[in-house]
This record gives sequence, C-alpha cells and structure tokens, in this order.
Amino acid sequence: MCESCGATGLSRRSLMVALGAALVAVPALAVPASAATLRNGAWCNPGLGYFPSGGHYGAPRPGGAHAGQDVTNSTGTAVYAAAAGTVIRRQWGGGLGGRTGNALVISHGGGVYTYYGHLNTYRVSLNQRVAAGQRIADMGATGNVTGPHLHFETHSGALGSTVNPVNYLSARGVDLGGGWPALDPGAAGQTVSVIQHLLNQRGNNLVVDGSYGTLSVNAAKKFQSGAGLVADGQIGPLTWPKLVYTLSQGKSGHHVRGLQTALNKRSAGLLVDGDFGSVTTTAVRTFQSANRLVVDGNAGPITWRALVG
Repeated sequence: MCESCGATGLSRRSLMVALGAALVAVPALAVPASAATLRNGAWCNPGLGYFPSGGHYGAPRPGGAHAGQDVTNSTGTAVYAAAAGTVIRRQWGGGLGGRTGNALVISHGGGVYTYYGHLNTYRVSLNQRVAAGQRIADMGATGNVTGPHLHFETHSGALGSTVNPVNYLSARGVDLGGGWPALDPGAAGQTVSVIQHLLNQRGNNLVVDGSYGTLSVNAAKKFQSGAGLVADGQIGPLTWPKLVYTLSQGKSGHHVRGLQTALNKRSAGLLVDGDFGSVTTTAVRTFQSANRLVVDGNAGPITWRALVG
C-alpha cells in the first residue's frame, strides 16, 4: 500500500474486520530480559485491519526496503498508541527520510519509538503524553499511497533503527494482525484490571488494582482449570474467549465493569459503575464504528478481542 516507505517479513495475514529535531525524554518502558516477561501489558494493537500483499516489513521498495507493516482499513479507522509515551513528531513523513503523508512518532523511552503514517486526522498534539491504547489519529491515504491504511513502524535502539513490528509486538503479547493478546503473571495496566473484573464476576473478590500478582494469578489458574485449559496463569488466545461474556444493554455486574474499563483504555471516558446503560451502549457503538466492526452496541467476542488486543 505504501508506494515509498524506505529502510529494512512476514506473509500476508488477514483479519476479517467486517465480521463483527529535539526528542522529549520520557521514562523508559520496563523491558525485562526474559522473553516471556515481555508480555507485561505495556503494549497493545495500534489499529485494526488486514495485512495487504507486499505491505510487510522488508518488502522491496524503489527507495529501499519497507520500514514497517501496513494495516489496511478505510479512511477514518481509529489509530491508537501502541504503548505509553510522548508525541515527539507530528508532521509530514514524521520528519524521517523516505516517508510521506501525515505522521506521528511516539517516544516510549529507552530508545524505543513507534511511527504511525499516512494519517487522515491527528487527535493528539506535539509533545503530548499519551497512554497505551489512547486514540491518537485516524487512518488515511495521505502521501504516496495506493489506498488508505496505517503504516506502522517500531524503532529500537535509536530513532531510525527499525525492527520488524509484527515480531516486536508478538514478543510483547500483541498480535498486530488483530488476534487476542497474551499477558503473563507480573503484568500490569488496564487490561489486567479488565481480567480482574471478569474473574470477580466468577465469584472472586480481587482488588482491581491493575497488578497481575499472586492472588489474581491463582484465581486465573483456578478458572483455567475449571474451563479445561492449561492452568499456567497466562491470559492468552485460549483463555480470553472463555473469560469474556457477551454483553448488551441492561446487563450489570463486574463483567460490565470489565467492559467499561476496556472501553476506557480506548478513550471512552466512562464511569466504571457496572451498569450497561445507554451511555455504555453508545460507547460500544462508537468503538465498533471507529474500528469498522458490526455496529450493534453488543459486546461479543469480536468486539472484546478488538478492545483488549
């Protein structure tokens, strides 16, 4: 989809969405040495769509190899911060060589950066601090492109030192193709709070503090055992579908609190009161519309997967 996005793959995978120059210093993200502990809840999916043919990292380009992964969807589809950080570039091509179109660069600290290109609309300002999952822009077709999409890059070590974003996010429990995420014991953040609310709906009495510690892990293992899953405490693609509930207006309880927390991670700004009323329904519909899902106001597995991914 990018006609020119130079610098240094993975075969095409698709997500059927229709189914459902000064750098601002910021604290470094915690990146433990163990590959398993990288799945710590700090990262999330920046945009829903499908991988177009030839849009993978390293694909040949006239100006050099493709520097990122393209995620195709229609103009106006939501783009989210892949991790917490500070917006350090908000300009054409992100101020980087070989890039075109409206772009954002976020510094995550520790020499880690993410790039979001070909944007239609900016939703954050330069030097703004953003949270993981916060809506920062809309997909578009600005610059040298053949159609609307998000051009997403990960830079590690220094700005300009790109690495394969599919592999980078996968190691951190995120499926850029749009699948369920994976979180390990020790993870933290709003997605952990979602898990705690869902476990409380099943009779636990966990403190919802966003910290996936011993008590929460033990509750998760008990749930996994009862569901016929491997009781390893990792909340991944096998556990999530059994953990979430299909919810609609009129429901109430801890599971609704989990839904409201997940929506808030995606910039909904809801009161987490456990009441699936008209305001929550509107938030679900808004999220579904922004991500080109079926807009029915119900939180089923496809909507949940998009929310927590």
